[in-house]
Amino acid sequence: MDIFNELKERGLVFQVSNEEAVKEYISKKGGKFYIGFDPTAESLHVGSLLPITFIKRLENAGLKPIVLVGGATGLIGDPSGKSQERNLLDIKTVKKNVCGLKNQLSRFFDFGSILGGGNVMLVNNYDWIKNISFVELLRDFGKHFTVNEMVSKESVQKRMLTGISFTEFTYMILQAIDFLNLFKKYNCIMQVGGSDQWGNMTAGIELIRKKLGKEGLVLSMPLVTKSDGTKFGKSESGAIWLDAKMTSPYHFYQFFINVEDASVIKFLKYYTFLSLDEIKKLEESLVKEPEKREAQKALAREMTKFVHGQKAVERTEAISPLLFYGKVKELSREDLQEVFSGTGVKEFGNFAELPIAEFLVSAKVVDSKRQAREDVENKAIEINGEKIAELDYEIGKKDLMYGKYILVKRGKKDYHFILVK
Repeated sequence: MDIFNELKERGLVFQVSNEEAVKEYISKKGGKFYIGFDPTAESLHVGSLLPITFIKRLENAGLKPIVLVGGATGLIGDPSGKSQERNLLDIKTVKKNVCGLKNQLSRFFDFGSILGGGNVMLVNNYDWIKNISFVELLRDFGKHFTVNEMVSKESVQKRMLTGISFTEFTYMILQAIDFLNLFKKYNCIMQVGGSDQWGNMTAGIELIRKKLGKEGLVLSMPLVTKSDGTKFGKSESGAIWLDAKMTSPYHFYQFFINVEDASVIKFLKYYTFLSLDEIKKLEESLVKEPEKREAQKALAREMTKFVHGQKAVERTEAISPLLFYGKVKELSREDLQEVFSGTGVKEFGNFAELPIAEFLVSAKVVDSKRQAREDVENKAIEINGEKIAELDYEIGKKDLMYGKYILVKRGKKDYHFILVK
């Protein structure tokens, strides 16, 4: 199967500017394309995994990727997919985030100069946008964009009711300049991005046509959503980051293993490099023996290995059964440090002896003392693997593992990792 049809089979092609031209372009070796990442934080999150794995697929098919970090566009703010104006980041923060993203992306790609024979190139759009004066922006680029066209873009349309600043309104011009610059300098013919970037990307096609009289190509990926239509990439406790210090490999693995049955096959096609035949077998297992969760296990293993390495998978799969079967106290200090770090961990200050019901409310395990008492009476609460059935039980220093960790389990699957300061 050729790469374009495989992408379609996996559901990864949402829109293309010219299907026949895109199909022909990516079927040939050596063609260049680019994907951009704006430095809105020090780390990328799970939402960035789709473009990262997409780059790898096309790289494996023989194309030469250009990975763009938006040092300039990160200072402006992309209105796409946002109902409110972004808070502007200062230059110091953006520079710090750019360094973080470059280091993180280098774990997935071997960066080098395409002109020097490397396969993946890393660029920062601040390097060329910083040299454009305001007058040049208006004269050389602004004249090629009509307000009518800009207002018609979906990313702008959605913001017309709540309001959009001139700053964010002009974001698409900067992204179009990126495409034009890479087209001219590196013969980068195609841009790839999420479907919410369609208006920005097609603005680049128009600018290339008007300035150079040539055709650029655009391919958009679907926005990743769960079966209820909500955006994929966040847990109840916040975003799932690719930085192990912000989301530990254990919590990263748990995020993927808890994917619902209705979405897991789609995510296996989107994110993993398992063959379609292998995914079909997992789909059959999901239908015949859903309780085994083989599809979820495969997804969690593949993604944790891709982001954190095989050793992280092995460590996580050694820790998980001990937590599941209540053998928490068998975990080493190093195991607990990983489990009680990053996303999913609650910090608890001013610790003192507290009745169990009051502690459960203070630690936000339950919403009320009445619910806490009911849970204790129903033997639904475990502290560090031991059931608590007495309402007069008091949480104290005796319950701190290594002087600072408490694991509360409510029911079968509701875990609360509490770090006592």
